[in-house]
Amino acid sequence: MTDLVTEDELARARTDPAFRQQFLAQNLDRLLDALERMRRASEQNADAARQLREGADLAVQLADRLQSGDLGPHAG
Repeated sequence: MTDLVTEDELARARTDPAFRQQFLAQNLDRLLDALERMRRASEQNADAARQLREGADLAVQLADRLQSGDLGPHAG
């Protein structure tokens, strides 16, 4: 993935609910795109499988936060 999240974006996401919603949605899309590219890669190994599982778990967490409206800072 290119263009990692900046500290400015994180700070704005903490204070601007509309931006936070957009920010979470965009990053969920980026994560899902990266997972799809990994899934389609011809060479699969144990490390790639672990990364896919971790990415899928993160995608589910982000989607849950978007659907629940939990847009506040996440403590853990």
